[in-house]
Amino acid sequence: MTERISATPSAIELIQKLSAQYGSLIFMQSGGCCEGSGPLCMPANEFRPSPSDVILGEIAGAVFYMSDSHFSFSANTLTILDAVPGSGGSFSLECGTGQAFITKGRLYSDDELKQLKPAPRYGY
Repeated sequence: MTERISATPSAIELIQKLSAQYGSLIFMQSGGCCEGSGPLCMPANEFRPSPSDVILGEIAGAVFYMSDSHFSFSANTLTILDAVPGSGGSFSLECGTGQAFITKGRLYSDDELKQLKPAPRYGY
């Protein structure tokens, strides 16, 4: 099966560092305004998904959610989580670490699309 989310080694390393400090983590990418357009990393117990949020998969033990509205235009794209030098959003746990989580994307090939893993909605 083709996955919907992947991560770079630097993203995995930062997730592991933050998990050691905060416990279980999740990511949410809403595609909304302000800081919602980037991936927000937060403690799992501080996030309540909506029934329409899409679960892209899991990276280093952290579930990655995406809003249905954002997913609707990126469904044919592999989401790649990365951690780059910079300042993360003030609502995201990496703020102050000197790194920022970002997402990149690449279109799936025709063969990958045929094997694409379903993206379940949280509430279904």
